[in-house]
Amino acid sequence: MTDQAQTLRNLVMMRERERAALGSGEQPRQGARLITVTSGKGGVGKSNFTLNFALALQSMGKRVLVFDADIGMANIDVLMGMSAKYNLYHLLRREKRIDEIIERGPGSLSLIAGGSGLSDLFSLSQSDLNYFMQQIETVADGMDFVIFDTGAGLSQENFNFIQSADECIVVTTPEPTSITDAYALIKVVSSRERGTMFKLIVNRASDEKEAAQTADKIRVAAQKFLNVDVPLLGYISDDSHVVQAVKKQVPFSMAFPGCAAAREIQRIARLYASVPASPEPGALTGIKGFMQKWLRRTK
Repeated sequence: MTDQAQTLRNLVMMRERERAALGSGEQPRQGARLITVTSGKGGVGKSNFTLNFALALQSMGKRVLVFDADIGMANIDVLMGMSAKYNLYHLLRREKRIDEIIERGPGSLSLIAGGSGLSDLFSLSQSDLNYFMQQIETVADGMDFVIFDTGAGLSQENFNFIQSADECIVVTTPEPTSITDAYALIKVVSSRERGTMFKLIVNRASDEKEAAQTADKIRVAAQKFLNVDVPLLGYISDDSHVVQAVKKQVPFSMAFPGCAAAREIQRIARLYASVPASPEPGALTGIKGFMQKWLRRTK
């Protein structure tokens, strides 16, 4: 029986030989950064952040793919005012190729809907797993950022995505229960495997001071008790335009580009894109790292 790790190594080596054979003399483009966006509890605006963050990155000329990986409450397509025709189910059943299940949303943003196929993703056969990995690599190679919008809390499925991606953005609000649950998620993840790179977003903050105070509660506790750094990436104001945009099923950064939340999401995206990822020495990153870490956790 073919060893899964060896199969993956062969795939990676094949890709590297193909790139080397180009012989252009140019520096190879840095691979896509794979990011999970998650939260300790539901209702904190995680998916809304993911959508508008992705659009802000794309407005800067970045190539972005959003993967709606929320098994229970996948709704990014609804926030975009559309209904995905195909989803991961059709890919895993080999009814469609990955490029055929990618939907184009506002601003031509690329979206893969998880749908019912997500539950199958964690019990694939050897052959189907290899096929999925090959398909993911095909599309990720052409992206700068691949963003997985996971469910709230820490199910085994969410944990697999968090630990397989390069970085994890945790969304919280100033509410005490949201802070507590965000810290609990960071604690569980970091206790099960060291090295996850966390960043924090404070949503629905009344002002910059409240955002900083909220972030400090999590960051100080994480440093003291977990020896984990959770820097604040940015905050988004409690802006009434966000609710209006949700009702319109239009991303707030497009419906109200001049509102406070839209300006703040642009600032967050610029900051994020300007600072390269800084993984620990020897850490597996990019799509190759994602595939190797995914194999370890699903089999």
